[in-house]
Amino acid sequence: MGIRILVVEDDVHICDMVAKFLRKEGYEAEICSNGEVALGRIYEQRYDLIVLDIMLPGLSGQDILKELRNVYDTPVLMITALSDDENQLRAFEREADDYVTKPFSMQILMKRAEALLRRSGALKAEIKAGRLLLFPETYQAHYGGADISLTPKEFEILKLLAMNRQRIITHETLLIRIWGYDFDGNEGIIHASMKKLRDKLPKDLIRTVKGVGYVLEVSDEE
Repeated sequence: MGIRILVVEDDVHICDMVAKFLRKEGYEAEICSNGEVALGRIYEQRYDLIVLDIMLPGLSGQDILKELRNVYDTPVLMITALSDDENQLRAFEREADDYVTKPFSMQILMKRAEALLRRSGALKAEIKAGRLLLFPETYQAHYGGADISLTPKEFEILKLLAMNRQRIITHETLLIRIWGYDFDGNEGIIHASMKKLRDKLPKDLIRTVKGVGYVLEVSDEE
């Protein structure tokens, strides 16, 4: 089972957007829009991280956090309004681990979430996919024990593929995740970067799904 994250947010658009982004990154994301329902799920099963809005129907995010801390030390990333200073302070008094303010970028939320997951030990310092070993903190890569020299962009592409091994990563996902939402180029940059990356890796490690994207062909049993 992978890393499990519960997203608790009553704005359906934000909730779906966060969950979709997390899933593209290789995490198991569940969503919930009601405070009482969310608390019930938290008691029924363990999560590695909870992304929690302060303002919710039913129980508030602060109420959920207070109840949660009576039982679990699960990392909690709070979502707050930009001018919600009082609620932010109250959330930290009840042991929230970090927060993002609306509106927020998916990249910032992802960085904060991964920092909490690393701190808790849920996200290891390295990513292993078959004989491939990646160290995100230092941008080092190894295959079968041999070093692979990668540019930062090449590393991020390989990391995304490794975290979603055996799943197709589309051209659109690569453009958004690696080059950003505001990138005005085209898919040509993906093909050029992928060619350079493949030249540094064993043949057929990355398979092209014509017209769709790419997939890393490895097994954790290798």
